[in-house]
Amino acid sequence: MSYNELSAMLKVLADPSRLEIIDLLSCGELCACDLLEYFSFSQPTLSHHMKLLVANDLVVRRKEGNKHMYQLNHTLLESINQSLNGINASNQRCICKNLKLGEC
Repeated sequence: MSYNELSAMLKVLADPSRLEIIDLLSCGELCACDLLEYFSFSQPTLSHHMKLLVANDLVVRRKEGNKHMYQLNHTLLESINQSLNGINASNQRCICKNLKLGEC
């Protein structure tokens, strides 16, 4: 995942409500009505958050009758996690290995 892609994902996840939605969905698929029961904000606010999460592929939406069901995109979240772990690790992939930083 490029720095630009990772930055875009982190911007979406930077909102505390969206992080909480991600945490709730880590328990399994939920409908919008379940999410609305949990939060104290309005349906349009939930809709705004879900639209951003779906548009950025962090969450997958499907329709079941008149309900909107949401679940995590575990593949993308794992990719984000791996990218962050790569930044935090000093290994062969580390950007510092290719630079001669600190050799003044």
